[in-house]
Parts: sequence; structure tokens; C-alpha cells
Amino acid sequence: MLDISKVPKSLYDADFNRWVEETVKQLQAKNYEAIDWDNLIEEVADLSGRDKDKLMSLLTRLFEHLLKVAYWESEREYNLNHWNGEIQNFRIQILRLLKKSPSLKPYLIEVFDECYQDAREIMIKKTGLNSGLLPTEVIATVEEVLDKDWFPIVSNE
Repeated sequence: MLDISKVPKSLYDADFNRWVEETVKQLQAKNYEAIDWDNLIEEVADLSGRDKDKLMSLLTRLFEHLLKVAYWESEREYNLNHWNGEIQNFRIQILRLLKKSPSLKPYLIEVFDECYQDAREIMIKKTGLNSGLLPTEVIATVEEVLDKDWFPIVSNE
């Protein structure tokens, strides 16, 4: 029977950070035959997906906080400054990501409504607010959501 503990792992499996550093060194030295091509191709292909996941997460969190400001009246006075800070933080991160990768803008538009709906569901579960209180339609345009000076109209129900 094969003793798994004695089977050598690839550097990729054993120490990802070291694998990256070694791969960079091999690329810089143009030592192409020493490169772990299968794992390198997999990692490069995965980069776009990571940025898309990050963008969706940031946009969902941004919507969540915009909804808090607009509709969570019982917590607004105590939390407003924190929520506003988080809104600006998420906007900055989204704008930096779009500046670094402008080709993600169409993807942002594509997932805009989905992220809003996810944030709406999170808010309903997190706050216990009546689902009828939160609009089913997105509360703002892409431009408004990303505008550092735009905030939703506050509900006082």
C-alpha cells in the first residue's frame, strides 16, 4: 500500500506563496522549461473570476449599506456615520478596481440588479424589516451608486 505521507507534493500544493515566487523567478530568467505550466495557466485564468467575485461582493455590500441608511430607521441615528464611512469605502474600492480593470464596467452593469436583490435579501434577514418596506427595484442608477456625493433619500416611516 502507498504511504501518502511519503509522496512528495508539488511546490504548488505544498507552499503556494513560494510557488508564485519561484514561478516569477523562472519567468524573469526565461527558464521556461522549469515552469509549472498547468498550474500557472489555471491561476492566470482564475484572476478574472477573482476580480468579478470581488466586484460583486463590494457592490452587494455597498447596496446593503445604502439600504441601511435609507430604511433602517431604528438604527440610523446610532450607526449613520459608520454606514456612511462604509459606503465611501466600498465606492473607493469599486472605483479602484474599475480603474485598474476598465473592462469590468460592463460586468458591473450586468450584475447590478442581482447585487441589489442580494443586498435586499440580506437586509430583510439582518434587520427583520418588512420586505414590503424595501423596494424591489434598484434604488439608484450605476452613476448614483458610485457617486461619492450621492446618498439615498431617507425614509421616515
